[in-house]
Amino acid sequence: MSGLSDALKKGMLTMNLETPSYFIQQVSEITGLSKLVIRKWEERYQIVIPKRLDNGYRVYTEADVNKILTVKSLTEQGYSVKQAAFLVDKNETEPEPTPEAPIRQTKSQPQATNEYVRELLKEATSCHEAGMNYILQKAYHEKGLEYFIHSVAIPFLVEMGNRWKTGVWQEYQEAIASMTLRDFLIELRRNFMVRKEAPTLLGACLPHEKHEIPVMLILLQAMVKGWKTVLIGASPAQNSIENTVQKLLPDRVILSATTTTPFEQVPSLLLELDQFAGTCKNTDFYLGGPGAVEYMSKSNIKLEFIKLTRSLDSMLEIK
Repeated sequence: MSGLSDALKKGMLTMNLETPSYFIQQVSEITGLSKLVIRKWEERYQIVIPKRLDNGYRVYTEADVNKILTVKSLTEQGYSVKQAAFLVDKNETEPEPTPEAPIRQTKSQPQATNEYVRELLKEATSCHEAGMNYILQKAYHEKGLEYFIHSVAIPFLVEMGNRWKTGVWQEYQEAIASMTLRDFLIELRRNFMVRKEAPTLLGACLPHEKHEIPVMLILLQAMVKGWKTVLIGASPAQNSIENTVQKLLPDRVILSATTTTPFEQVPSLLLELDQFAGTCKNTDFYLGGPGAVEYMSKSNIKLEFIKLTRSLDSMLEIK
């Protein structure tokens, strides 16, 4: 990530003009993260290790701030904080190209501080399902589907995950917020009109993968581009994926893993699915999600028929 802009530097603590430093409050203002989240990231993931003044205050270098911003950017793309920290450390120690990004939007980064997201977080904190539904509907009807996906649904999803991981939310708050968003996305997909002759895109979580909302968001974006979509939800059996492909004969298949659990539970999973993909001559297979990217970056598996993808736009382009 490039250096900080002059506007962001105005709160800088200058201990040494050649090595600008920042207090945690200033890092919070620059990154948009709370001081609690910054401290949690340090303690749990060692993303940065700031120096301490004699009075115990943390002092961050510009490199520290840029690393925190990079991790934040990766979490906004769908990575967990742990996965983002791993990728940042890997890039620092290995002079290789960065691993491919997970399936994600390729437009401008979502704005997590807009009024819709703030109101959603407020209602979700109180577990007010009706209030969340009202705001979701309002954002969709006032701004349209593209804005809703990139600037409301994705930032809300990322922030609810961050709040649960850092202990700001309890598990029940994250569960209710996720359920409400998932149900709303189901209704959007159900009521979205597509051409009968449109090509078919099948989106599937991998076995033991419980996070289906990212796949739902991808399928909604595909529908905007003219695809007819089918969803295989959370934690399907491997033969369910294969049987559905054989029955529907989709033009493309997206296999998604937000975590590495599917590969840890079934080490042979990817190779078996790759062999199956080789038998489907008229179907293109893609693999995405931060869990898949993390696993592939560590393993020696070479896929012949399934493509690990970085660009959602190019993957959704209709031939």
